[in-house]
Amino acid sequence: MSRLTDLIAKAKAKDSALGAELDREFKILSSRLPFGLNFERHSPEAVELPLRPIRKGDKVRVLSERGTTQKGDQRLWQVKSIHKAKKTADLELLDATEVEMQTVALGDLVVVAQFRDIIYPGLVSTGKVQRGGDKPCHTVINGENYHALKALTYTHRGKVDVIYIDPPYNTGAKDWKYNNDYVEGDDQYRHSKWLAMMERRLLVAKELLNPADSVLIVTIDEKEYLRLGLLLEQVFPEARTQMVSVSINPAAVARAGYFGRSDEYYFFVMLGRSGVKPIRLSDEWITTKGRTHKGDIRWDLLRKSGSSPTRDGHPETFYPFFVYEDGKSFHSVGEPIGVGANRHDTVAPDGTIAVWPIRKNGTEGRWRLKPSTVREVLSSGGLRLGELKGETTPVYYLAEGERSKIENGTYEVLGRRDDGSVITSTLETTDRVTVPGSQWRIGSHDATQYGTRLLLNFLPYRRFPFPKSLYAVEDALRFFVSDKSEAVILDFFSGSGTTAHAVMRLNKQDGGQRQCISVTNNEVAADEQKKLREAGWRPGDAEWEKWGICDYITKPRVAAAITGKTPDGEPIKGDYKFTDEFPMAEGFEENAEFFTLTYETPVSVNYNLAFNRIAPLLWLRAGAQGCRIDKLPDNGWAVANTYGLLSNVDAATPFIKALAKADGVRIAYIVTDDDRRFQAIAKRLPDGVEPVRLYESYLTNFSFTNGE
Repeated sequence: MSRLTDLIAKAKAKDSALGAELDREFKILSSRLPFGLNFERHSPEAVELPLRPIRKGDKVRVLSERGTTQKGDQRLWQVKSIHKAKKTADLELLDATEVEMQTVALGDLVVVAQFRDIIYPGLVSTGKVQRGGDKPCHTVINGENYHALKALTYTHRGKVDVIYIDPPYNTGAKDWKYNNDYVEGDDQYRHSKWLAMMERRLLVAKELLNPADSVLIVTIDEKEYLRLGLLLEQVFPEARTQMVSVSINPAAVARAGYFGRSDEYYFFVMLGRSGVKPIRLSDEWITTKGRTHKGDIRWDLLRKSGSSPTRDGHPETFYPFFVYEDGKSFHSVGEPIGVGANRHDTVAPDGTIAVWPIRKNGTEGRWRLKPSTVREVLSSGGLRLGELKGETTPVYYLAEGERSKIENGTYEVLGRRDDGSVITSTLETTDRVTVPGSQWRIGSHDATQYGTRLLLNFLPYRRFPFPKSLYAVEDALRFFVSDKSEAVILDFFSGSGTTAHAVMRLNKQDGGQRQCISVTNNEVAADEQKKLREAGWRPGDAEWEKWGICDYITKPRVAAAITGKTPDGEPIKGDYKFTDEFPMAEGFEENAEFFTLTYETPVSVNYNLAFNRIAPLLWLRAGAQGCRIDKLPDNGWAVANTYGLLSNVDAATPFIKALAKADGVRIAYIVTDDDRRFQAIAKRLPDGVEPVRLYESYLTNFSFTNGE
């Protein structure tokens, strides 16, 4: 909408009559609102790229003078030519009614990328931590998250198991930018700007999730949760979505005129067969009183309650149990008596009485199980008689989940009662394998104790606003990856790096090899920006960048978690708590590598001039495990742990022989412009090795999927 408004304004400037006509038709169409969530999409969204070198054809802005806090020229210019000797560029104003040119020093320009522009991404390694042997590598990417998501469409399309994000909450404080401006509380478009920002990223994120079995987890507070819920339904109409309330501050934050805020919300968007897995939980999670809190196996009433509890419409589950007159044991299970039949006409065997599913109000109910199933449960000891009350004698049973706990050894069968029901052991712990409700009031989810204060253990004196509780993130992930030891988890609003930290905790608990991809920009906090600008620094300067989120918080936090040492080399003080308790100074046996997103040209990619920056993407696509081929091999081919590279098709035979001898190779990258030679080589590859043509697959991916 806002993009159309801009275009109509330009049309009016050139032809007022035509502009007025377009404006009138536009207003008629815009008044016909479709059902659903409506908002201004504010296209094109744009972002400044201070680390990107200036090239001919680039869109740029002219920066303000050093030492001032005033905003620079926000108009967009195009670089027409570059004078390397003078270090200047000739610029032409974009979308101007009249031609306007100027020459500006290269150091006073910053590249601007609009979100409809095609990008060709690369990665440059900026460091690594290795303590995990041959385990897959966690990655942290410093870059604009929309562009990083686009890069991941080449490496992880349809391969991500979980996306966990904690996006800006749009509080009205200076917590996020849109088109290089902070979105503040008095901005009348702040909700639509937030939705536009989120929608673009969620649409790309959807391409990365495994459609057959994956989940998106989004945290939010009351300021945007209603709009977010609608947006998620529109972007993921095929998913099952549930919202959970999570207590993050037991003390509650007092606010004048409002109830104290103590919780926030987690949206779980489940795709395909994804669902919440029952896991072992402490009694703090269990809100039901009674047997649930004890260490005994759970016996439930066999008579149906809740929805559809009556005989009507369910004749197959209305039948008698024949119980001996002393009420101590079962004789047999009868058959359903059929629609319209009178239960009182049923004749019980000698010495027995008939027990029916009669409800407390005297009406006829029904049993939960059919006769064929209930006989199997009876023979296995899964039925138990209650106190003798004639035909209303209660019958209890072990549900399928409880019976499976006997089969898997959670409970040991110690004997049988007179009625044949099993006597089982009692658990020493109150932990339960279960699925909790939608209100989480868990002490370990306190964001002050286990977010802000815990982070200070790893990064003393370094402040980060509102980090999540490590244990809250860990718990949210555990419900979906407890049975996926090699899950890929993505967080593209990674902030302080809590998600990566939580994934490493999960790996330690069960020996998993899950890997986390963390994406964050290197934005400097608003109050720090003012000081740096007054000191004469700008984005892109080393003195500026070292204070950015990624370099100052995210990377050091992930490194500290693995090594067990602070950035100053001191052992981290304190112990992890709850699910797995051990000293933080022990660290983790994990690997991590840090990258900065780059922007390449298709020409440099096609002519092998950007290989060292494309190489990390090839490694990521192959699983981010083991060594990486960082330069073109002299002999025309190379084989790493999980992939191979053939840069000279004339060396195909030794390359294929090497692949046949290697274990664990998943992908063979073949550099050629000749599709027939590519197909011929692909047919000769060992079974299970995926052929990928370079650079055709890379260029095609971004040419077709990145343009908007």
